[in-house]
Amino acid sequence: MTSATARRTRSRRLLPVAAVCCGLLLTGPAAVAATAPAVSGRGARAAEAHPAAGRGTLVHAERLYTLPGRGAVAAELRAAGFPVDTVRHGVVAYRLIYRTVDAHGRPTTASGLFMVPRGAGGTVPTVSFAHGTGVHKDDAPSMKRRSFVSASVLAHAASGAAAVGPDYLGMGKGPGPHPWMDVPSETTASLDMLRAARAFAPRTGHRLEREVQVTGFSQGASAALGLGRALEAGEDPWFRLGALAPVSGAYDFGGAELPALVAGRLEPKSSVVYAAYTMVAFNRLHHLYDRPGEVFRAPYADTVEALFDGTHTGPEVMASTPGTLDELLTENGRALLTHPSGPFADALRTTDAVCDWAPEAPVRLYMATGDEQATTVNTEHCRSDLARNGVDAPVIDMGPVDYQGSRHVGSNVAATSSLVRWFEGLRNMRGN
Repeated sequence: MTSATARRTRSRRLLPVAAVCCGLLLTGPAAVAATAPAVSGRGARAAEAHPAAGRGTLVHAERLYTLPGRGAVAAELRAAGFPVDTVRHGVVAYRLIYRTVDAHGRPTTASGLFMVPRGAGGTVPTVSFAHGTGVHKDDAPSMKRRSFVSASVLAHAASGAAAVGPDYLGMGKGPGPHPWMDVPSETTASLDMLRAARAFAPRTGHRLEREVQVTGFSQGASAALGLGRALEAGEDPWFRLGALAPVSGAYDFGGAELPALVAGRLEPKSSVVYAAYTMVAFNRLHHLYDRPGEVFRAPYADTVEALFDGTHTGPEVMASTPGTLDELLTENGRALLTHPSGPFADALRTTDAVCDWAPEAPVRLYMATGDEQATTVNTEHCRSDLARNGVDAPVIDMGPVDYQGSRHVGSNVAATSSLVRWFEGLRNMRGN
């Protein structure tokens, strides 16, 4: 295996395919959650706890739905294709809108899903789940019921935890385009969602535990690592990292994911979409090109940027992009994916560092052999980087766990119950 030092050097020369989809690109949007009347307005408690720039201040909250008991929760999870073996409570689901900062540090707002267990009042465990890739603003936890994107949040809440699922910037009810795979802004949006949830929780009869058990899938795996690092660094005066368990991430974008994608070792159609999304999203922040025609071939140069404006569904994006990278990219576009430089290379130094630290909290890395979208070499490299920093992070291989034809997506479905049980076991050990 290439050394961690060599991989970090190489990652500065290669563009990561920002890489992994939660399946929404392939399956399209599910039913949007019906909303109920708002149950709160301005969040004074959050403003008191986090006065600096108002980050984490609750702007608005609304109750989305109530699942009164285990049977109702089980029905929702089954509809999303998830197991129900860890369900012990009904839940109440809310959408929170809160103040945060955008990718340039300017004030903005974001939204997220907050679920609390019924029949388990008082202080409850805190779990944060970061979701995988979506292209439409509705491809976010607070916007959907009975769907893949919200089911993991529901599973943790139904086990007895307060579950937080940030939508990310530009998703859900957030303004502007989504800065896809920008780990710093995923981190700030996730941390500020926790703050808003802590402010709102007493209105539901709950208080959040200080230790946060953090997980995330695909795109959200890197977001989870970013949040975990921020918590351990003390970036919030209250919350601390309790455990960390990312699932099927593309952690080594330059050294593992990109070579696999360019070499055709990953599923071709999703690779095209991820390459296009990478170009468009990174260009918005780091100026990769002046005109789309420099990197995208005709006729896609005229249409591809608009596909990622948050108003197009996954099936629309799939139908409006070609089947191969050669049809999508110009020679300059392919070279840009292979040899990034300047501000782009600078951005990758941050993106590629998600595993290069030493969590004190327990860590597990979940994956599935045969993942067709995120090469499992990513997980090997992440484990190696953590080990180099003195951290033992066991890799949990979920095996042949296909979901709607995808091993990648299936890894999250299969990992959810395992994660719920592991988090519960850690809490029980702490309680003893």
